[in-house]
This record gives sequence, structure tokens and C-alpha cells, in this order.
Amino acid sequence: MSTKIWIDVNLLTMVEGDKPFGLLEDAALVTNNKQIVWVGHKSNLPDHFVGEIIYCKGSYLSPGLIDCHTHLIYGGNRIDEFEKRLTGASYEEIAAAGGGILSTVEATRAASEDDLVRTAQKRLAAFMKEGVTTIEIKSGYGLDIVNEIKMLRAARKLGNISGIDVIPTFLGAHALPPEYSGDRTGYIKLIIEEMLPIIAKEQLADAVDGFCENIGFTHQEMEQIFKAATKLGFKLKLHAEQLSDQKGATLAAKFNALSADHLEYLSTDSILEMKKSGTVAVLLPGAYYTLRDTIIPPVEKLRSAQVPIAIGSDCNPGSSPVLSLKLMINMATTLFRLSPEEALAGVTRNAAKALGLDDRGILKKGLKADMVLWDIEHPAELSYQIGGDQTLMVIKDGDVTFARNKYKSGQN
Repeated sequence: MSTKIWIDVNLLTMVEGDKPFGLLEDAALVTNNKQIVWVGHKSNLPDHFVGEIIYCKGSYLSPGLIDCHTHLIYGGNRIDEFEKRLTGASYEEIAAAGGGILSTVEATRAASEDDLVRTAQKRLAAFMKEGVTTIEIKSGYGLDIVNEIKMLRAARKLGNISGIDVIPTFLGAHALPPEYSGDRTGYIKLIIEEMLPIIAKEQLADAVDGFCENIGFTHQEMEQIFKAATKLGFKLKLHAEQLSDQKGATLAAKFNALSADHLEYLSTDSILEMKKSGTVAVLLPGAYYTLRDTIIPPVEKLRSAQVPIAIGSDCNPGSSPVLSLKLMINMATTLFRLSPEEALAGVTRNAAKALGLDDRGILKKGLKADMVLWDIEHPAELSYQIGGDQTLMVIKDGDVTFARNKYKSGQN
């Protein structure tokens, strides 16, 4: 890994402090061996660094973007449901009629592991071009041992071949599979006694998630799953309070979960519990937008309680067919009223927290050299502009993985 010296650059370090965005102007940054080894003002750059010089011409360099909530791997699509929703059908009505998650389960079960990897690669490429360097991918469209494992193996394979960090999450408690209709206890037992031990043994997932909702799994059912997952050493996450207040976020906080996600119906009591446990609030504006919801998450209360707020794409074929984390930055500001700084923190520093990753998300000595160079004149442009191409370079582990033909480099 060669040394690279980034000069004439404005750094959006995202380090918390007095300056918005952790901004360091007229700066330099040095990378070596996949890490950031020096950050500071250009005038203070030590002479002993020798390597390739990247002339940034006053552009802005931020941490690599992190998408902390996706369902990127799946079979088929749900375009028919999109059309039904346009004529008035609700998410719950579609699910009750056998659509929704279960329709994707059928298509995913029919697909091979290679099929899933191939179709997911196309989606992943869109995220990578925008500067995403770490992405979480959930299972949850298999809902049996063979197909949940197939999805998680596909996620691991996708990470190995794509040049991006893929963080797999087991979401067996996504919906009740058709073969267990009327036997909820039997399916919970399958998850706890068979799925979780195999996934732990084969190290196929980093975390366990569930859908705690009136059309998903109850508070009590998720508590059983969380107890079993905790004993096996899994980190925890939870879909909570998307459609109603099931006190899922309180449950997540009780188990010190990394995050509770969605949160449109989050209560004040749950916010206080999340604050105590350090559980990150992951907001998903793509689902809010696609489902045409009218209740937004209680952002001001989260802000007042100093609960970290992250942003995810929730990429999935039904409620959030999103392939742009950059668009989610805009929606987080326009729909949920986050500030531009909060929105960028939501896909960098706080997204890393939501995945339990302390080696990325800010530009700081000793952390991973995952970065994005932006064609902008002000940091808020990342929230302000809708569409267009603002990405000049994507850097993963210190290597440039995408670049426009605008910047030259040299040796010193």
C-alpha cells in the first residue's frame, strides 16, 4: 500500500466539535497501509512523508459514506404493489393479501445464490459510485434455514468481490413464512434453536435484526429471539415503531441494541431509554416517502435527548426501492428537517455507530482511509442538490476506486 498525500483540500472531518462538519480548510491528509496517518493544515505537513501527491484544488474530502440499513439482496421486484399503492392500497392491506415481504420471499427462494449476487451487484454499483464504502445488507427474504443462509452467503460473497465492506445482518424475524401460517411458536423455535446456532457457527452475520410491528413480530417474540442471539454473541438491531408504537425501541434499548430503525411512532419514553443505552436512531426517509406516510420521526425530541441519528436507504423492492444514499441525505433534510450537518453525520459518523464500527466514519489519524472527494463549493450542497454527479473520487482503504479525469497526481 503506497503512501498518498492529499493536498489543497478542505476536510469535512465530521469530528464533533465547534466547527460545523468538523471543517478543516486549506488542509492536507496522508494515507498509508489502508489508514489515515496524518491530518492537519497544509502548512504543517511534515517533510518526511514521501509518496503520490493528489492535488485536490480546493475540493471537499469527507469520510466514505456508510449505508447502515439495506435489504439489497432479493429476488424479483414489487412493481405491481407500487401501482396498487398509487390507487389507494395500504402497506398493511397488501401484506394481508399475501403480497409485501412474502411475495419477495417466493422470488428469493426461487433464485440461486449466484443469481442473487449478480442482481445485487448492479444495485451495489450505484451506491459505490456515489461514495458508499461500507454497506449493511440484511437477509429476511428466505425465512427458512436453507434460504436465509443462501442470502447471507451471497452478502459475504458480494463483499469479497466488490471492493466494499459488506456488513451482513440476519433478519429471520422479518415475516411469518407461509409454511408456518398459524404456528408462530414453531417459527420462533426454528429461529432460536436452528437458524441462529448455524449462522453463529459459520460466522455468516454480524448482527441479528427483527421487524417488531403489528404485521410483524410482537415485543415478546422479539425478546425471546434477542435473548438467544445475545447468548451467541450477536450484536442487535431492530425495525421499530414504523407503523405503530409497539415499544420496540424500548426493547432494543433494554438489550443495548446498536440501533432502532424507522421510528415514525417513537414515544418520548423510548427516546429516553435509547439515550441511556446508546442505541442509535436510524431514520429511513425512502420508506416514508414511498409509502406516502404523514407521521415523521420525532427528530426534535431525539435531538434534544442527544440520541445519535443515522440515515439509511432501506433499499428494498417494496417500500423503498432506493439506489441513492445521496438522495436520502436530501430527504432527511427536506422531509425530516435534519440540518445538512446532521444529515451528513447520519451517513458517516453515526452510521458507523449504528453498525458498531469504531474504525471509520470520521477523518482522523489511525482510522480507515475510506473517503470521498466532492465537486462542491459548500458542504450543504450535499443535501441541497437533487441529482447530478458530485463525486470526484471514491477512496477505499487508501486506494482510488473511482475517479473523474479531472485531477492529476505526482510524486514528491
